[in-house]
Amino acid sequence: MSQSPLPIALQLYTLRNLTLSFPELLAEVAAIGYKGVETTSNHGCTVDEMRALLDKNQLQVVSAHAGLPLLESDLDGVIAFNKGIGNNTLVVPWIPEAARAGGAEGWQALGRTLDGYGQRCADAGMRLLYHNHAFEMVEIEGKVAIEWLLDAAKPQNLGFEIDLAWVARGGQDGVKLLQQYTGRCPRIHCKDVAPAGQNEDQMGFADVGHGTLDWSALLPAAKAAGAEWYIVEHDLPKDALASVKRSFDFLKQQLA
Repeated sequence: MSQSPLPIALQLYTLRNLTLSFPELLAEVAAIGYKGVETTSNHGCTVDEMRALLDKNQLQVVSAHAGLPLLESDLDGVIAFNKGIGNNTLVVPWIPEAARAGGAEGWQALGRTLDGYGQRCADAGMRLLYHNHAFEMVEIEGKVAIEWLLDAAKPQNLGFEIDLAWVARGGQDGVKLLQQYTGRCPRIHCKDVAPAGQNEDQMGFADVGHGTLDWSALLPAAKAAGAEWYIVEHDLPKDALASVKRSFDFLKQQLA
């Protein structure tokens, strides 16, 4: 891949347990070589403070996780903040159990709801994506739950931030889903799945390239599906900074 800089970002949730200030945390991320970050909130910053920190560390916010309750209560505020820091992509990272009820119709209803939020994002010059865990990989009435959800929304209003490790943990095929939703996958969540019985103190996950996923197939499929940024994440790393450096180094080698 001949892009420069390499489009590798970090989901800051990975570093949530570090006892670092936000300025210190961004400095560590930049020192590893990352050029992008995915935020989980305003991280205690005003728009001007966030922009100054990003500029200082030569980082950009490539996307921001914003939960369904926040979209319901303050979508306009979320859009305004993110536009102010130069980010054009919002991601629904998780949905509560109540939002998953109702079988196929429940997932379709959620898709229609997100389509409405996505239309508001599009009207403001932004886009909305949905990030999966394993529970969206369950088959319902002949289709996987994530299919019911995404197929109920217009592609221009709702994209897919596919988490390849959770897809595998849910028993589905990441390459197949990437091919199925080509053009709707601008952000790819990259983490790995440890061999059975290993890394149990890390939720069974592994650093990217150091687990069981076939990145030689997944990364080309992601690129073909329209990936713009590959976002490293680990839900519970033992040594967070070492983990995100190891994942970065692997992706740098693969994407160079």
